[in-house]
Amino acid sequence: MGSKSAQKAARASGRRRERGRAIRSQVKTTIDNAEKLITKGDIEAARVAVATAVSTLDKAAEKKILHGNNAARHKSRLLKKLAKAPAKPQAESKPKAEPKPKVESKAKAESKTKADSKAKAEKAD
Repeated sequence: MGSKSAQKAARASGRRRERGRAIRSQVKTTIDNAEKLITKGDIEAARVAVATAVSTLDKAAEKKILHGNNAARHKSRLLKKLAKAPAKPQAESKPKAEPKPKVESKAKAESKTKADSKAKAEKAD
């Protein structure tokens, strides 16, 4: 075993690690929730979720669990996504066009009819 001070430092490090893991997990969860609401198109709920995520990021940076620049980068990206988000999801706003039936060129159609007529003539013989 290490010295008493090493043992105490190990215990303190373990406690800090557990607290840090819980807060980092909470940060990730709030960011994920905000991004899901943004992609869904629910802008009002997304604004609330982004505000919660920003607050959580600020607290984590203040407690030195995340680096300040890391928190700032995440906040910036979230706010950019929120600003670009359409009011409704893109899938619903733009219906897909029905596929058009394929039209064969005249040359292909003529060659097929000639081949069909030759085959019919051979069968008749």
